[in-house]
This record gives sequence, C-alpha cells and structure tokens, in this order.
Amino acid sequence: MRSVNGYAHYGKIRIWGIKMFANRYVRTIILSRVLLQLGIWIRNYAVLLYVSELTNNNPVDVSLISVAEFAPIFLLGLIGGTFADRWRPKRTMVWSDLLSGLSVGAVLLAVMNGGWIALLIGSFVSASLSQFAQPSAMKLYKRHVPAEQLQSVMAMSQTLVAVFMVLGPVIGTFIFITFGINVSLILTAVLFLGSSLILSSLPRDEEEPKRGKASGFIKELTAGLHYMGASKTLRTLSLTFSAVGLASGLTQPLQIFLVIENLGQDKQFLQWLVMTNGAAMLVGGAAIITLAKKVRPQLLLLIGLLVNAVCTIGMGASTQIWLTIIFLVISGLFYPCIQGGIQTLLVRNTEGAFIGRVSGAIMPIFMGMMVVGMFISGYLKDAFSLLGVFMVSGVFVIIGAFLLLPIVVKKRSKAEAGSASG
Repeated sequence: MRSVNGYAHYGKIRIWGIKMFANRYVRTIILSRVLLQLGIWIRNYAVLLYVSELTNNNPVDVSLISVAEFAPIFLLGLIGGTFADRWRPKRTMVWSDLLSGLSVGAVLLAVMNGGWIALLIGSFVSASLSQFAQPSAMKLYKRHVPAEQLQSVMAMSQTLVAVFMVLGPVIGTFIFITFGINVSLILTAVLFLGSSLILSSLPRDEEEPKRGKASGFIKELTAGLHYMGASKTLRTLSLTFSAVGLASGLTQPLQIFLVIENLGQDKQFLQWLVMTNGAAMLVGGAAIITLAKKVRPQLLLLIGLLVNAVCTIGMGASTQIWLTIIFLVISGLFYPCIQGGIQTLLVRNTEGAFIGRVSGAIMPIFMGMMVVGMFISGYLKDAFSLLGVFMVSGVFVIIGAFLLLPIVVKKRSKAEAGSASG
C-alpha cells in the first residue's frame, strides 16, 4: 500500500512538473538563464585567472575584479529596478543580454591589443545591465506564472544557481586553461547573444501604463521606497535580509581560516568544501521544488534560517573534516529554503507595478550589509577568535529568523481563520 501511495505521489509531482514547464515563459526564461549563467561563470573565471597570471597575483588588482562585479548592485540596484517597472520586461531582458554580448566583443578587441583593464570595465558593464534584466524576469513571472506554481519556479531558479556554483568554476577554469582568454571571451559573447535570441521568442510585451514624462523618474523611485516602507511584510523581509547579509559577510572572508586553522589543511582544500556545499544546494533546491506547494514560503524561510544558524556555529567549532562536511551538506540542503522563501514572499506581496523597484532595493540591502560584515570580520577575528566570529554570525541569522516571526504568525492565523470559515 505504501509503495502504491509513493508511486501516486511521484506521479502527481511528475504531472505538476510537466505543467510548470509547459508554461512558455518559465521554459524560455530558465533556458535563457542557463546560457547566461554559463557565460557569466566562463567570463568570471577567465578574468580572474588571466588577471592573476598577468599581475603575478597582485591582491589589489585581483580585488578590483570583485569591485567591478559587485559595485553595480550598490549603484544601480534600485535605479535598474525603477527603470524595469517603467520599461517592457521582455524588451529590457533582450536588450540587456544583447548589449552584454556586444560589450564582451568590444572587450575581446581591447584584450587582443594588450589592455587587460578592459576586462574589468566589461565585467562592470555586464553586471550593470543585469540590474535591469533581473527585476524584469521577476516581473514576467509575476504576470504569467500561476500563484500555485510561483514558489516552485523560484526554487527552480535557485537550483539553477546551485548547479552553476558546482559546475561553473570547473567549466570556467577548464576552458581558460585549455583554450585561453580569447576563446573564453568569444564563448561568453556567444552565450549572451544566444540568451538574447531565446528571450526574443517570447510574445510581445503588454503595453505599459503611461507614466508621464521622464522627469517623474525620481518620483517613481521614491514611491517605490514609500511602498516598501508601508508594507509590513516587505519591511520585515528587508530587516531579515539585513541580518542575514551581515551574518554572511562575517563568515565569507574567513572560510579559508576554517580550512587552515580548524582543519589543518592547505588553502586548496577550500574548493572541495565549496563544491560540496554547492552540490547539497542542488539537491536541496530539487527537494524544495517538490515541497513548495505544501509548505508556506515564510515557514520555509524560517526553517532555513534556523538550520543555517546552527550549521554556521557548528562549522566554526568543528575541527574534524567529516563533521565540517556534515554541517556544510545540511546547510546547503536548507539554503534554497532561504532564497526561495524570500523571492516567493517578495513576488507574492508586491504589486506588479512595483516589483522591479522592490526587488532592485532588497538586493543592495543584503549586499551592503554583507560588505559591512566582510569589512569588520578580520578585526573581530583578531579581537576574539574564529569560533567567536562564527558564533556572532549564527546569532545574527537567529535574529533574522525572530524578526520574521510576526509575518509567520500572521499568515498562519489568516490561514486558520480561512479554514474555520470554510
């Protein structure tokens, strides 16, 4: 009887998965993101390895790569989201990927003439264009994905990111070592242009409502901030994201010290831990896709945060490789609960007219707090200890989870009231 029930459950999941991929928008956007992610990872590792090789591992020059990739999130996140609300989403994504591909072609010409600084400029331009494309994808999901499939689609997007966290470094390194910087950049340009071509197959955008003259841009931007401030759910998510961002920043630069000090391994061992965590995220993302219809996103987020807090403290305390790997695997399995929960709550609790501005504002909040954490992590380690910093990080994640409790309780009481009235 149990096997029959299990087969029936598998059949339901399979049919539901087919329905989700039958949605033209889901299928097209996911396929385009596969090409885009592959291009990004090939480019990022080509740039990293080429600049490291050319500058004899100069830490300042290498750090500029991260600045070029992350600075646009601070500078253009909210601005890009505001424009995404004004512009047609399909057209915005098509042009973003097209211009990214063309910019890589221009960078290739500069590199062939010996100018490696152009690589940083190209990374900055491409990352800047992503700040316009990402909110547009959320806008299309909001418009064209049924509410009951939305959480699973978000989980699928996170699974895709996890896949490339595992495969991206391997593919990017292999292509650069085997073929060199020129072929890496050509492949990147082809993949970006391919993503743009795939997106162009989507139906024409609906007409956007008239918003007046361009001078209204500042008003729309501030209206987006006011909209977030007036929504209790969005305010709560912003605070939770701030706490989680700070916690992530505290531990991210210190992972190498877990390997060297706690585990007694050389720094190359870190790549195996990262790949283990990424593989667990892949499995966790696949599981969340099947569970998304049954578990409320705010509960998924709460569970993910609490598990992450315990695993963070455990990794800081562990001196055994096997125990550290167990914590990494558990953390990776539950990490999609955090990202999928947050994205689903954002889309469900934001009106379509504000989705670009809200999604464009949340990520800079996370990244800003993460940079603050990264800045003070070294000082905290010197002042206290490695375990002390990881414990502080875990505490901030727990604080983020507690900040989430009001909307968890509120949503549960609404659901209970609805079932009672029914």
